[in-house]
Amino acid sequence: MTMAGMQQDILINWAPQETRVAVVENGAVQEIHVERTLERGLVGNVYLGKVARVLPGMQSAFIDIGLDRAAFLHVADVWQRQEGGETPAQLRQANGNGQVPKPIEKQIFEGQAIMVQVIKDPIGTKGARLSTQISIAGRMLVFLPQDDHIGVSQKIAPDQRDSLRSRVQALAGSAGGGFILRTNAEDATDAELADDIAYLRKAWARTRERAGKLPPASLLHQDLDLLQRVLRDLVGEGTQAIRIDSNEQFHRLMTFGREFMPAAAARLQHYKGERPIFDLYGIDDEILRALGRRVELKSGGYLIVDQTEALTTIDVNTGGFVGARNFDDTIFKTNLEAAQAIARQLRLRNLGGIVIVDFIDMSREDHQEAVLAELRRQLARDRVKTSSGSFSQLGLVEMTRKRTRESLAHLLCQPCPACDGRGVVRTARTVAYDILREILREARQFNPREFRVVAAPAVIELLLDEENQHLAGLSDFIGKPISLQTEAALGPEQYDIVLL
Repeated sequence: MTMAGMQQDILINWAPQETRVAVVENGAVQEIHVERTLERGLVGNVYLGKVARVLPGMQSAFIDIGLDRAAFLHVADVWQRQEGGETPAQLRQANGNGQVPKPIEKQIFEGQAIMVQVIKDPIGTKGARLSTQISIAGRMLVFLPQDDHIGVSQKIAPDQRDSLRSRVQALAGSAGGGFILRTNAEDATDAELADDIAYLRKAWARTRERAGKLPPASLLHQDLDLLQRVLRDLVGEGTQAIRIDSNEQFHRLMTFGREFMPAAAARLQHYKGERPIFDLYGIDDEILRALGRRVELKSGGYLIVDQTEALTTIDVNTGGFVGARNFDDTIFKTNLEAAQAIARQLRLRNLGGIVIVDFIDMSREDHQEAVLAELRRQLARDRVKTSSGSFSQLGLVEMTRKRTRESLAHLLCQPCPACDGRGVVRTARTVAYDILREILREARQFNPREFRVVAAPAVIELLLDEENQHLAGLSDFIGKPISLQTEAALGPEQYDIVLL
């Protein structure tokens, strides 16, 4: 979604191991998307499998889909249209109620070619788990070619479900197949739904065509990778150009786009510049800033962004901003700028779930309303569904943003090994006192010739200097020498006590 007057460029940096996409509006980076080749997985892929072995005792079968290990198909995941037209999920429920599905050996046989879809990735020594009920995911809909019903996600408000179902029914017509409306469809226009239906039907037609031409153990359909999702999900009316720095991927994407999304494909360009494409807008620097806690505002104020498992908190501070005539105006202008920056940071970092914003306290009600209006105006640009409340009694604004994928920090970072993700480490003095207590504890259990402390330079320096008297006193008390050894590779909280 782009606001009127917004000019958008999409830059794609491709490498065999990783694809990175930046959405730039009026010169400012608004979104970053990253996909790593090794982390894509197989779930959603459709294969023409070959039944390698049927196991009646386990009511399952092993299917060759061209991977190192045969994949696993259980009878509960074999799609079969009975009198009631049950789906595999309904059959599993029926099985739990004492009704038994038709035995697997009466449905498939060894050597048979069969269309299957991966529903669980291979893990360790276990092969992939399969289903014969095929579903193809779009941006707003999931297509079920073997069914004829239209389902609606339970996360969509009950009062909207019937109207959405009727709209899709009318748009889908009588061409066959069923659909499930995803939560993304809640605010979709008829044009967006129609585009998704057209894409899904075309994808299914190509899958069936490939099944008739390719040999068993062939890949028939793969969930879209990030490059293809750029054309399907990210291109809007304001998109001027989609520039990609790989000639090979440019041609692959152009072929895909011309078949499924010709309007988006027309904006595709191969970037041939000598400078790396992400250098054009300083995007690598922007990524580094998006991983930090502190976000500087042009006025001199700043935001502090903290992610926890339960929620994200954003604290607004005036910093050195004292340019306005009075303090109320200073606070108001800082909060207005913060409202714009917060909406951008949510998109840039892909923060989801509950977000609590602590704006600087404002005494005037009209200032509060203006800041809320600006925040909501900026949030309206977000392609991900967001909602925000008013100021609470404590002066906080609570908002939610739908989780669509891992946040940028979770994708690119891991918990700090030095602090175990706490965000702080114990001081050198705290660690030094831990060491002194540990030596005393071990002296009561063991009788070595000498204790040697191996620790980070800051801890050793403290023991040699300010804590030297305490160290000497402990050595006299236990009657053993204590030597010190610096180890630069150790973290600030790590140490070892060696018994010599």
